[in-house]
Amino acid sequence: MFPVLPVQTPGSVRPDEALTRLFQVLFPVQTDGIDYAAVFDNLAQFYTNPLDLNRATHDELAATYLLTERQINSLISYRTAYGDLLAVAELQAVPEFDVGTIQRLRPFATIRTGTLTADLPAPTDNYLMLRYERVLEEQKGFSPATPDSKGKLPLRYLGSPGQWYGRFRQSRPGVYSVGVTMEQDPGEAFRWNPDGRQYGIDYVSFHAQIQNRGRWRNVIVGDFQQQVGQGLVFSAGFSLGKNAETILTVRRPTLGARPYTSLTEYGYLRGLSATYALLPNLDITLLAARNRRDGNVITGATTADEDVVSSFGTSGLHQTPTDLLDLRSVLETNLGGHLHFHRNGLQIGLSVLQTAFDKTLKKRDQTYNQYEFMGKQNLVAGLHGSHAWRSMNLFGEVAYSSGSVVNSGGIGAVGGVLASLGRRVDVALLARHYDRNFHSFYANAFGEASKTSNETGVYGGVKYSIYRRLTLSGFVDWFRFPWWKYLIDAPSDGFDYLLSAQYSPDRQTHFALIFHDEHKEKNRPGGLPSGSKLTPKEVVNTVRRSLTLTAEWTPAPGLTLRSRLQAGLYGYTSSSTSSQGFAVVQDATYERGRLSLSGRLAYFNTDDYDSRQYVYERDVLYAFSFPAYADQGFRHYLLARYQVNQHLDVWFRYARTDLLNQPDIGSGLDLISAPHKTDLTVQGRWRF
Repeated sequence: MFPVLPVQTPGSVRPDEALTRLFQVLFPVQTDGIDYAAVFDNLAQFYTNPLDLNRATHDELAATYLLTERQINSLISYRTAYGDLLAVAELQAVPEFDVGTIQRLRPFATIRTGTLTADLPAPTDNYLMLRYERVLEEQKGFSPATPDSKGKLPLRYLGSPGQWYGRFRQSRPGVYSVGVTMEQDPGEAFRWNPDGRQYGIDYVSFHAQIQNRGRWRNVIVGDFQQQVGQGLVFSAGFSLGKNAETILTVRRPTLGARPYTSLTEYGYLRGLSATYALLPNLDITLLAARNRRDGNVITGATTADEDVVSSFGTSGLHQTPTDLLDLRSVLETNLGGHLHFHRNGLQIGLSVLQTAFDKTLKKRDQTYNQYEFMGKQNLVAGLHGSHAWRSMNLFGEVAYSSGSVVNSGGIGAVGGVLASLGRRVDVALLARHYDRNFHSFYANAFGEASKTSNETGVYGGVKYSIYRRLTLSGFVDWFRFPWWKYLIDAPSDGFDYLLSAQYSPDRQTHFALIFHDEHKEKNRPGGLPSGSKLTPKEVVNTVRRSLTLTAEWTPAPGLTLRSRLQAGLYGYTSSSTSSQGFAVVQDATYERGRLSLSGRLAYFNTDDYDSRQYVYERDVLYAFSFPAYADQGFRHYLLARYQVNQHLDVWFRYARTDLLNQPDIGSGLDLISAPHKTDLTVQGRWRF
């Protein structure tokens, strides 16, 4: 009945390989303001558990970033008319689905029939994973400390140069999940010191989750995130920003509470989240959380001799005595909820979150910080909605924040539409406005800046499939920042656009050409420090351009070659000179039976760090690598994966950077007194 594709069976396609290819498609060029590690981990967790095409909601299908609005609505209509699908291959009978789309979706999809209960057999995701990695050369922070002339020892890291990582996960999609993640970064000491808020391993994350138990849709104890609306109140790492996928990543899906398993040591909630079905189409979620956050605490900074937090730490590194002063120094309490109505493509939701700190937050007294949050408490409430109708999806959210001081009240709003104008053309339009005093600590809505505040903008994207082998796409985005920003001593504006062409003459060959042009305003280099109350710096225009050409082909079964040439420049339009750079990259991947080998050889040449080239690299499972190639040199790596048996997989990765124009590499305590840096990673996973 379906001759092209066989029935999907668990393990027939490796999801980690398919995920790597998807990530290369989504981020062929580097984009500012995106936490790539968090995005990658969320996508990895989402794709590890195959999506049941018979039960997946509109937003769950949209979160794959593989299906257009027309395809999603067509699949839902097909299920309504004909009942459950019998196999993934049956997608060939669904209008708007083509063989290419089905092939891309297959590694992440499955078919289950019947009612999902704890007793129903379902794919499981049960494993224990251990990883060790380190830099082979000696870095300054790990070198012997010799007293200076006054007998004072120089600063050094407290721990060993190796990084340890462990993860345990036992889950059954749609039923339950239990997991623990642990990490010890290089230079962090293993010690038990409750008075200093150290409890052995530096970072431990855990969760226990049950789903679909009667009216209890979802209950999580431990670490979690909420993905709600367009990210003005809650956003859980599915914010992909502006990239080469000009349509599908604009709208945020509403997925509710999800276990947090990333190694990013901030941006999550630790406590309890419970979702209960008041009615078949009306859910309520309540959450309570208490987190310890790293913060720079200034003792007795106010007239009342109170402690003040000037900034939060986001690196997650606790390698030196100075780092330990900020370790978990701020107690944060969150109380919130989400009321969600969903029926026949219509969603309406109300979100509320109150955040309280045990110390007053007050950033440095600089002009650009004038509208930053100040105080101990912040309340943010948002109303979001979306409506999927035929080949169109309207979506939006508006939120208001109210803090404990006058400057904490502000409005954030975002709205847009995705539409398929026939089978060949898809468009996206989005407008946003975030007041300079809109404060939402767990927001990450669509925008140019990394923070959801002090921005107004309009985005338009289009994708045109000339025929099934050639696709043209692009976007243009205009944005304005009504108030000063760091290194921008005036209100500023800018715009950027991207043009992309994708050509696949056959299933074994693919070409991509991407041009990105970005214009922003920034302080002219030199002069007084940014934010000076006496003489603000002159603000001038800057330009960043990049051009990327990629070719991928399969010359033989199991062997894939990928060539990449990318170049870019960065400069001030008021100057006749600019920083320029390029990178030439050759990748090869070979898979046969239980063995998978991947390698790269790259040459790069940049004038300085301003023209650095970012190129995504393959890494071991659940690890992420997006390094910056700067100066002049070579970069190569080898990644090997071997499946010992049905339970054990092992990975080995060797990566090295050699600079040709520098006597050393790195800076500060990471300085290596040699022009090369070598990274070694070993990982094992036991599935049971």
